[in-house]
Order: sequence, then structure tokens, then C-alpha cells
Amino acid sequence: MKTVKQVSDLTGISVRMLHYYDEIGLLKPSKVTDSGYRLYDDEALLVLQQIMFYKELEIPLKEVKNLLHSSDYDKNKALENQKKLLILKRNRLNNLIELIDKTLLGDGEMSFKEFDMSEYYNALEEFKKDYSDIITKSLDGPDKYDELIEKCKDSEAEIAEMAIKEYGSIEKYVQAMKKNMHSDIFTISAQYDQLKKDLLEDKNPKLKELYQKLVSYLGKDPSSLEVQQLAKEIKTTIQRDYALFNMDDEIGYWYYMVQMYLILPEWIEAVDQKYGKGASKFIGEALKVNLGEAQPNLNLLYKMLTSDLSKDPHSNEIQDLVKEIVNETAKQNEILKIEVGDNYWGYMADVYLSNSAFQIATDKNYGDGAAAFIGEALKYYVEHK
Repeated sequence: MKTVKQVSDLTGISVRMLHYYDEIGLLKPSKVTDSGYRLYDDEALLVLQQIMFYKELEIPLKEVKNLLHSSDYDKNKALENQKKLLILKRNRLNNLIELIDKTLLGDGEMSFKEFDMSEYYNALEEFKKDYSDIITKSLDGPDKYDELIEKCKDSEAEIAEMAIKEYGSIEKYVQAMKKNMHSDIFTISAQYDQLKKDLLEDKNPKLKELYQKLVSYLGKDPSSLEVQQLAKEIKTTIQRDYALFNMDDEIGYWYYMVQMYLILPEWIEAVDQKYGKGASKFIGEALKVNLGEAQPNLNLLYKMLTSDLSKDPHSNEIQDLVKEIVNETAKQNEILKIEVGDNYWGYMADVYLSNSAFQIATDKNYGDGAAAFIGEALKYYVEHK
């Protein structure tokens, strides 16, 4: 048995931290004497070693506790996995040191190819095994998913750059990605896919009847009384038959459905093929009128932010709006169980300021110069928050 002081001297972990591990239930002493002294046996030291390995891999203590206390925890298997991850980390650090040396010597431009992406691809493969049903529904089978992985490999440097800038390391990005694979995004996506399938294949008799009536007015004013009556009935029927449209963020889901008919190329093509050229835009406009001024909070906040691009993006007024956007985004991420990197907003500021494709889309949506304006506002917020 070793005292807490002896364990501290042996491992380099402070006595205070060992007390904290005890308080949170991460590492309990093997025995507590009548005088209140904590004692640790060899088995406890082995557990402590495991904790230190996980800390080296930058895994949060809360997750370490869940891992160690799970019913199916296998110590030997965990050690093998830790060894693999530590080797990856060692290799990555060696590559980074080599890259820094090259950069210092002026032997080439900064590159992100040297960052190890193997764990990223392993996580994608794990998802393929665990969620084959979702992959089949969303991507028409595993072959399409394999194509997606190959496309990721073609963009490996860009993905690595994003991971480093937003999350600080590829390891942290992969950890977040694994959590996000269990978020509600996939459930929501599956529900949308089911609705879309029912609409295209006429699986819902009432909606089949209503949509056929609606497209019979194709070419007429989407805001007309007859069209809006049908749009209202469609909305009522969908709310009744599809749980997604009765959730807290109902407006957001309706707004996305409207956009689906107006801007989603694959969906527009499928709807026009079913009902005739221009049908998708007509249906989208009819549903948009029925939705009225209601929009998701984030959409409204971004419109307010870009309502006058002549304003100073550093002003208190604009920064207050940025703060609202940040808080609303955090709220949505919490609801959907999505985890983003610690430098998410710094990364997004950089995207608005330097990504040409993103700038074109943003300026088209909010006006010329909107991307640069939002980027500057976010950059200032990150630097002064």
C-alpha cells in the first residue's frame, strides 16, 4: 500500500489532484485509515496509469470515468487502443517537428498534409458498421458511403486544416465527430427522408390528393386564396402524420422544407419530373406564403446583422447581435447534441473572410460585402469576447 504522498511522488500527479480524483469518483483509494489517510494498492495504481494514458490523449476526465466504470470495460483491450493512439500521436508530433524544421529553413510553404488522418478514416468506417441502416436510407447504400470516404481522402488537406483551426488537433476533431454521429441530426434527416419518399411515391393518400390539387393551379399566383387553402391543408396533414413537425423547433423544420422546394437541386428535379416543369418552385412559393414571416431565430439574427452593411462591425450594436447569434447557435447545438470546436467562431470568421465559394453564397443571400462584414464582426468578437 502507498500513501497519497508516495503515489504523488511516484507519478508526478499532485496530492490535490489525487484528492480531486477521489471526490469525483474517478479513482478511489483502496483503503482509508481511521485517521483519514488514503492508501492505494497495486490495482489502484494500474487504474491510475490508465487515467494518465487517457490524459495524455487529451480525453476529458468525465469521459475517462465513464470508460473505466463501464460494464464492458476491457483493460487489455483499452491498453492496446491507447498504444495505437499514442503511436499515432508520436508519429504526428515527429512529422510536425520535421515540418517546423523545414519551415524554419524556408524549404517550403506551410502544409497540412503532414497531419495524420488515419483516426478520422477509422471513425468513418466505424460509423459505416454501426449505422448501416441510416447509410442505406440517406446515401442509397454502403457503396455511396465508400465514394464519400474517397472524396474525403481527395480533400484530406482541407479537412486537416479545418480540424486544426477549429478543434486544435485532429484527435479532438475525431472525438467530436464520433459524438456528433450520435446526435439527433441523423434522426431528423431520416424523418425528412421518409417524408420525401412518401411524397414522391404517394405513400400518404391524403397528401397525394392535396398535392395533385395544388399542382393543378400551376402557373397561377401562389398567394391566391385557393392555393393557400390547399397549402394550409398540406401543413395540417403533415403536422398530424409526421412527428418532426410537432417538435419545439417546428418553424425551423417548415422553413427547411420550403427551402427544399426552392433551392435543393435534386429535390427540384424529382418534383418537376413528377408534376411538371416549375412545380417545385410553385409548391415552395405556396408553402413560403403560408409560413408567412415566421423564420428560425438564427435566420432573423443574420438578417438583422446584415441589414445595414455600412455600419461598423466592431460597434456595440453589431457585437450584441453577434453575441445573440453565438448564444442561439449554442442553444441549437445543445438541442441537437452537436459538438463544435473551441475555436469554432474563429474558424467561421476565417471562412467568411477567405473562402470564395462561401463568400459568393453569403453575398447572394444578404447583399454584396455581407461575407466580409460578418467575418470582420465574428473576428472582432473572438478577439475581444
